[in-house]
Amino acid sequence: MQLMNALFGCRHRHLTRPITLVHKAGLRNTGTYVACLDCGKQFNYDMIKMRMGAEISQSSPPGSDSRFETSA
Repeated sequence: MQLMNALFGCRHRHLTRPITLVHKAGLRNTGTYVACLDCGKQFNYDMIKMRMGAEISQSSPPGSDSRFETSA
């Protein structure tokens, strides 16, 4: 199986259940996503069509908001 992933990439067959982060007042709605349990990539998820969408950029994971980052 790992040889196939190395040659063709992950097929994203083992996914989490759809996850919708709870948003608080003043924060934007981050939407619903699923994550691949094999490679760790995250994808938008359409709850109405029940389909996986485009990959979410790892530079801004769901729920991240730069307003709340603390400096060390």
